[in-house]
Amino acid sequence: MDPGTHQEDTMADLTPEQMRRLHDFAEQLSELAEHQEDRWKVQTTHGQIFLTMMSPTAPHRLNVVRLRRQIEAQTPEVVALNDTNMGDPVTGLTKIPDLMVIAEEDTDDTAKVVNSRDVLMVVEVVSRTNSLTDIRDKLHDYPRMGLPLYVVVDPRKDKKTVTVHSDPSEGPDGIRYRKKVPHAFGDTVTAGRWTLDTSSLKAYPADW
Repeated sequence: MDPGTHQEDTMADLTPEQMRRLHDFAEQLSELAEHQEDRWKVQTTHGQIFLTMMSPTAPHRLNVVRLRRQIEAQTPEVVALNDTNMGDPVTGLTKIPDLMVIAEEDTDDTAKVVNSRDVLMVVEVVSRTNSLTDIRDKLHDYPRMGLPLYVVVDPRKDKKTVTVHSDPSEGPDGIRYRKKVPHAFGDTVTAGRWTLDTSSLKAYPADW
């Protein structure tokens, strides 16, 4: 059986009430995680809750910061938030992206989570230890959460790519990004209204 088919079936088996309970439980875990000494990400996908300890490396953090600065410099009317809770009221899915871009006028400083339907773009920097989360799971979930643009930065030594996913739309396989444009580190990348200079991005060390 195709893995994507199994994932869709898992989600389809959940009733709205079960999705609500899953969301509520994930929210309780998030509140608990805030009081721990270590930092944790609590995210949902395919009817499951994933709990991940946050231990980003220096190259990972630098890539996020450098992209955030470019985005905000080009569009002062937006804010680029990193490691912030994002939820979808339609699917019940919750994520904590490396970087999410939202119009400042759409931000709500009283909300526990950012509504994914208000987000203009998400950027994920692939982890060297958990790459499938960004390349498979979030690529599956983000279009269903109403995110128009998903940029995947892959600093692994055998990759060093920046891929722009766009045009989320319905098809026989569900809601998927229908356009995919890959780039190499060093290219000038167009993602929606933004032009990203990737020459300053850092690859992971060769011995990792």
